[in-house]
Amino acid sequence: MQTMLQLNPPLPVSTPKGKALAHVLIDYGPESHVLWLVFQDDTGEIWAWPNHKVRAQNNPSMERELPKA
Repeated sequence: MQTMLQLNPPLPVSTPKGKALAHVLIDYGPESHVLWLVFQDDTGEIWAWPNHKVRAQNNPSMERELPKA
């Protein structure tokens, strides 16, 4: 069974295409990756990224500094 969760507020994430805001999580079940439905900051494109391609953005106020790739 498919489950969808609207994120309120949207979460700032990093994707292979750059920074984005995640608006929806889609879960198709135990044999599938969770998908993050995001709006890309630079282009406005809407992408559905599998979980392993999405990371939280840096947030110095929360002391979250991500390693440089």
